[in-house]
Amino acid sequence: MSSRALNKKNPKQKPDEPMDRKPEDGRFFGGIGQIAGGTILGITMLASSIVAGGLVGLAISFRNLPDVRVLRSYAPTETTYIYDVKGMQLASLHDEANREVVPLNRISPNLKRALLAIEDSHFYYHQGVNLTGVGRAISTNFKKGGVTEGGSTITMQLIKNLFLSQKRQFSRKLAEAVLSIRLEQIFRKDEILEMYLNQVYWGHNNYGVETAAQSYFNKHASDLNLAEGAMMAGSIAAPEKYSPFTNFKAAKKRQEVVLARMVELKWITPAEEKKAKAYKIKLGKIKTWQSSRLPFVTDAAIEELNQRFGRETVRKGGMRIQTTIDYNFQLAAEKVVQNAYNRLGRSKYQISLVAVDPRTHFIKAMVGGVDYKKSNFNRAMYANRQPGSSFKPFVYYTAFATGKFSPESTVYDNPVRYRDGSGYYSPRNYGGGYSGAMSVRSAIMQSTNVPAVKLGKEVGLDKVIQTCRTLGIKSPIEPVVSLPLGAVGVTPVEMAGAFATFASNGWQSETTTILRVTDSDGNILLDNTPQPQLVLNAWAAAQINSALQSVVSGGTGKEAAIGRPAAGKTGTTSSERDVWFVGYVPQLSASVWIGKDDFTPLGRGVTGGTYAAPIWRSFMKEALKNEPVESFLPPAKFKRPGS
Repeated sequence: MSSRALNKKNPKQKPDEPMDRKPEDGRFFGGIGQIAGGTILGITMLASSIVAGGLVGLAISFRNLPDVRVLRSYAPTETTYIYDVKGMQLASLHDEANREVVPLNRISPNLKRALLAIEDSHFYYHQGVNLTGVGRAISTNFKKGGVTEGGSTITMQLIKNLFLSQKRQFSRKLAEAVLSIRLEQIFRKDEILEMYLNQVYWGHNNYGVETAAQSYFNKHASDLNLAEGAMMAGSIAAPEKYSPFTNFKAAKKRQEVVLARMVELKWITPAEEKKAKAYKIKLGKIKTWQSSRLPFVTDAAIEELNQRFGRETVRKGGMRIQTTIDYNFQLAAEKVVQNAYNRLGRSKYQISLVAVDPRTHFIKAMVGGVDYKKSNFNRAMYANRQPGSSFKPFVYYTAFATGKFSPESTVYDNPVRYRDGSGYYSPRNYGGGYSGAMSVRSAIMQSTNVPAVKLGKEVGLDKVIQTCRTLGIKSPIEPVVSLPLGAVGVTPVEMAGAFATFASNGWQSETTTILRVTDSDGNILLDNTPQPQLVLNAWAAAQINSALQSVVSGGTGKEAAIGRPAAGKTGTTSSERDVWFVGYVPQLSASVWIGKDDFTPLGRGVTGGTYAAPIWRSFMKEALKNEPVESFLPPAKFKRPGS
């Protein structure tokens, strides 16, 4: 059988003794004992065979019934789990079915015995239909004048759950019987029982034995003792009614019924029954449809996977998703953002922080806002906001890459006017005034606007846009004259990823929150092991690193100084609607954005250097406290373009 559910193996765990025994073997369940005497058993099997033969003949009337052979490739929907980079579970998600499929040998014998005792004690002897049970049900239903008792075997219950409606009708019962016989002709008993245990509903949106065991008792299905197994088995008849969460007294009485039945069948001793009844049950917790320790992170990971695999596959595919996020690293980022928000004391402010490892382009932390419960909009991923002067490094890198400019080249900060569409555009500096002749380094340090616009026009705005695309910025960009001043919408993730490529001296992988994805069997579906490519000119990248270090050491980003070599750029848009600081060291790049969701101004005097840079500094000091100090490679190590 090729079903994924039936091919899971655990080499570290010794499997149960095979349960698929011949009736005369007398040893199924590892020596529990025979269900009935040989004579009675023989008569029951003979009668069942006669009835089965009649039902097979009746199958001609059911030409439109489903083909049970599709179960050979059947894979039930499973819960998807999300982990941090070190393996800590961050979230679980599913649609209508919270399920984790496990093989039969990883299900406690205590539960299997209890289940069969109360639901279908002749399971290993009938051929899909139990004559005794059917006869009793027919008699009861005849007396009641309607369908009140099912007489269903486990095989019939599986058929009903997978193929047929739940409505009680005589025609449905006949179809159930026919399909059950077909199923038993194709699959072994153990295979049918495994499918049933992984398919059946156990209450509180738990489908399958593993998620139910974890929900009810905070245990794996393999670890259930007799008391727990009997309580779970008893709940199947009416999961919500007999749930220990909703009515522990009713669940306890039902457990005692199951244990008594097991004693009657001689599958357990009276002493074992007494011990199980006296065992003090410790309940787990009801699981919600989706829970997450780090909701901004898991939302981003889910969206990335939805784009790759489709929503239905992610929610129903039983994926195991290892993110690039370090849980403790993320908590540190969230704490820094919350402290900054409290310190600023502005109720409408939003803050986003994204950290990217330049060596892998893995996202290490992502804070999408100040309070997920109040607003789950992930500004780190989806807020396209103007970056202001933090866009300028893309212009200056493009100029350096021509080989005609360096940080020591002279530029002129003086009034200028350009035709822009049907009118003219005259760039102005923040605070007004002009500085005349100055070096590119000084222009970057002081964040003067005019030189950036002039240089953008000189090297070509299309080439600046090409640089942005090379750095991984995918947001729409138009070649307007004011582009060098950040007249474009970008996201904090895009900015952190782009600056990370500067930090690595031009080496880049795809920026991602996903490290690896497997299915529930461990088969790799996605492997994002970094495959860096050199996408920038190394000399030009080293020059931009040099210039941006000057911003932190003596320019507009002085509030970002962290006592080690660091580079970065402030950004403040017109009317102070958005303020930024994007900076990096060789081991980590991070962007900080502050703004309001309604795009109204933050307030007079709010700048990237005074508001965003201190947040960046607080985060980087915490993030790098165990990291060695590293310096950037000097431009002298690389060949200048055109030389």
